[in-house]
Amino acid sequence: MLHDVVVTGNNGTIDGMGMVWWDWYSTHSLNHSRPHLVEFVASDYVVVSNLTFLNAPAYSIHPVYCSHVHIQNVSISTPPESPYTVGIVPDSSDNVCIEDCIVAMGFDAISLKSGWDEYGIAYGRPTENVHIRRVQLHAFSGSALAFGSDMSGGISNVLVEHAHLFNSNSGIEFRTTKGRGGYMKEIVMSDIQMENVHTAIAATGNCGSHPDDKFDPNALPHLDHITLKDVIGTNITIAGNLAGIDESPFTNICLSNITLSTNSVSPITWACSNVSGFSDSVLPEPCPELGNTSYDSSSSCFYLLSVSGKTALQ
Repeated sequence: MLHDVVVTGNNGTIDGMGMVWWDWYSTHSLNHSRPHLVEFVASDYVVVSNLTFLNAPAYSIHPVYCSHVHIQNVSISTPPESPYTVGIVPDSSDNVCIEDCIVAMGFDAISLKSGWDEYGIAYGRPTENVHIRRVQLHAFSGSALAFGSDMSGGISNVLVEHAHLFNSNSGIEFRTTKGRGGYMKEIVMSDIQMENVHTAIAATGNCGSHPDDKFDPNALPHLDHITLKDVIGTNITIAGNLAGIDESPFTNICLSNITLSTNSVSPITWACSNVSGFSDSVLPEPCPELGNTSYDSSSSCFYLLSVSGKTALQ
């Protein structure tokens, strides 16, 4: 419940000394969750800038139930072997700007979330109006840029541009599962450069656990209107692996002007199931489900997206 908060410094360092927590986590010695390095709860107008964050036990910067958050010019890192460490996690927060940051983590670099199963559905606080730009992201065992899998409150109206994703297990990944409910929609990513990434673009409808047995298995998540354009990748193993849900396919996946240079490690460059969308000028050629070039499909990819006061025609 804070208002007008600034955490800044002349590249000062906040070190979480997370090694003991990683050991406890890896040996299943914890009976509670790990702490986060910097966390704001239900706060408005928060600025975090010009700092270095090291060795978070779990998340490094975690704004939850917040509005008007600006994270600028920060460097965040944990060792590659640190288990499930995550850099910046906007969680059920709106009007978030992340820019000019370097993030290198054991799991995800930036991960957008919004609540877990029935609790997130009941609270109903989405993550929306997010602008991410000029970031360098490295995620050793996770994704450089992740959405979910805790997304029961919804994630929408996200613009990502001018991002460098490198040395990561996956570049961009959408995660959800039955019982989550919620949605991930109206997300645009452009001017993305990838290097040394195993799976460039991923989406899965069977990812994540449940907090208890009270979740509704019929609460199906929706993924719709996801646009990626102007993407270049080198030394990519798998261009795309998209697996939707039988009862709730992923729709309007729109790919444009994407060139991914794949290595010879995997014989498969694309894998798709329960997805549909449009593609134009994409190499290697995507799976047929994304190959629709009809006017009706392509026109659904272009709409006005307004993020933090900036309106972009996508």
